[in-house]
Amino acid sequence: MMTRQLAAVLEADFNPRPSYVLSRREAETRRIVNGSRVWRTPEIKLKEIETPRIGRGQVLVRLGAVGICGSDLHMVERDTEGYMLYPGLTRLPVVPGHEFSGVVDSVGQGVEGLRPGDLVVVEEMWYCGRCDACRTSYFNQCYNLEEMGFTVNGGMEEYMVADARFVWKINGFLDVYGTEEKALEAGSLVEPLCVNYNAIFVRVGNYRPGCNAVVWGAGPIGLGAIALLKAAGAAKIIVFEPVEDRRAAAKRIGATHIFDPVELGSKGVRPYEKILEVTDGAGVDLHVEAAGKPSRILPEVEQSLAVGGSVVWIGRADEEAAVWLEYFQTRASQIYGSQGHAGNAVFPRVIRMIENGRLDPTPMITARFRLEEAIKAFQALKERVHIKVTIKP
Repeated sequence: MMTRQLAAVLEADFNPRPSYVLSRREAETRRIVNGSRVWRTPEIKLKEIETPRIGRGQVLVRLGAVGICGSDLHMVERDTEGYMLYPGLTRLPVVPGHEFSGVVDSVGQGVEGLRPGDLVVVEEMWYCGRCDACRTSYFNQCYNLEEMGFTVNGGMEEYMVADARFVWKINGFLDVYGTEEKALEAGSLVEPLCVNYNAIFVRVGNYRPGCNAVVWGAGPIGLGAIALLKAAGAAKIIVFEPVEDRRAAAKRIGATHIFDPVELGSKGVRPYEKILEVTDGAGVDLHVEAAGKPSRILPEVEQSLAVGGSVVWIGRADEEAAVWLEYFQTRASQIYGSQGHAGNAVFPRVIRMIENGRLDPTPMITARFRLEEAIKAFQALKERVHIKVTIKP
């Protein structure tokens, strides 16, 4: 007999823009590569849906905590024509939520190393392991990729099912945080930290202790980048963020120089000028773009790169930005695109950093809502008052 459960469900009209040409696969599956070009009038609704059943190799996980990511918010927000702002891979309707932690309720046949009662986190990038991208270790670029909370149901439901290969134990968090509730809150922040770890240490890969870095944006992704850079021995961590509370959080987590770009602009000062001032004209070794504002930020990045400097792009935006390649040639510099967190032992390494006190992401959480308050939670984040909004049972 099927049971029912409460879930937040994202719905939208399938209405491709006149300029967007659907691929044959998109037309057949409605698994859309560029969501902001197809999904119109998105809306979050509370519904009762069927509780999923586990199959072989799968795990049923009870919700512990799930963060609302900027990507989740962009899927709900609309442009002037009513299309969702999120430009990435999507299939609707879907239960959002990919920053997920929970408690194992039951396991399917063939599952080893997990048992009921384990505290766990779940990877977002559900790669197939068979395509050429996966076979060459580009799991985040899997041709058959499914993304939890984007194309398959995510964590904003009472129970969710995932393949055991995407589930990692965090029982050690109990020793750090003392209670299951606090451990699961920390667990909900593992995924965004893994996004940063993949960007800084896997995609760029040439980071060295003592480097100077700039983080553009002090939302949850930007704050995670600051925390990792500090843990890895960055010398100067320069942050640009217009929201006062987020600037304060950046300082608490480890930023050394923090600026309000709006205030600078009112004085006729551009961000790159401050970067050069702070670094005695040398520029920075690493730029982390976590704001999703390429047309505004790239011109500042180009003029403040150190020789051999790198740029890693994490923020998502449906906009183009001009690149002057001369800057990158003369400075022997490089831009890296980064998506996801799969592979390269990213999840277990971030988990170990939290278990051993190298990272504590929990100060990012500034608001908590119950699952039945999910619509209210999205509205609270939309007002750009909170840093990290978390939904709990």
